[in-house]
Amino acid sequence: MPQRLLFVYNADTGLLPGLKDAFHKILSPATYPCALCAVTYGATSMRPEWRAFIKSLPVPVQFLHRDEFGRAFPQWRGHRLPAAFAVAETGELQPFMTAEDMAGADLNGLMQQVREKLA
Repeated sequence: MPQRLLFVYNADTGLLPGLKDAFHKILSPATYPCALCAVTYGATSMRPEWRAFIKSLPVPVQFLHRDEFGRAFPQWRGHRLPAAFAVAETGELQPFMTAEDMAGADLNGLMQQVREKLA
């Protein structure tokens, strides 16, 4: 079992990128590039079901935005996002869920995939 899970959004930090993402998600959800954001967030905040699910997991969960991830793990820059990684005690990342895994999932499907991969 990993020491923790790291979910990485295909979106950058900051007020302006956040506003742009919110409008994109509302106006053109089919072309919104972050499947993780689309299913785990409403217009402005994390969905309560997802928040409760994350708290129930047997490992801590961390979230990073694309720009934060690129700075913290430059060797993974260019990896297709969104994605999730299993973080070992050494700090080494192993792919846990790919962008493809997340692309077709609704919130329940995403939570089921996480459960299955942790089992």
